[in-house]
Amino acid sequence: MRAKTFEDLLVWKKAHAYVLEIYRITKEFPKSEIFGLTAQMRRAAVSMPANIAEGLKKRTPREKIRILNISQGSLEESRYYLILAEDLDYANTAVFLPKLEEISKMLEAYIRAIETNHDIRRG
Repeated sequence: MRAKTFEDLLVWKKAHAYVLEIYRITKEFPKSEIFGLTAQMRRAAVSMPANIAEGLKKRTPREKIRILNISQGSLEESRYYLILAEDLDYANTAVFLPKLEEISKMLEAYIRAIETNHDIRRG
């Protein structure tokens, strides 16, 4: 079944759920981090589902893949921020790493499906 809207995509749903969790935990970060780590974590997290949503409506497979790759970059950025928040003792973020790994695998599978369906190879 082809997705009609980004909300139909399971990878978007998982990424959106991750964003909601990041907003919850960063509420507890020190106020001195509001323009620092809190803002960066939220921005990187929001970028994942936002780019998945944008990618769905891109016209060409190459455009879709390019936008989804930006989402992958934001995911890796998010992974680092989780490590940093843990190291700074702001939150126990280890529980989020498996969630990011699941989203990462789903994004990779989505990109492979686009490549396969349109005979496009990254490289």
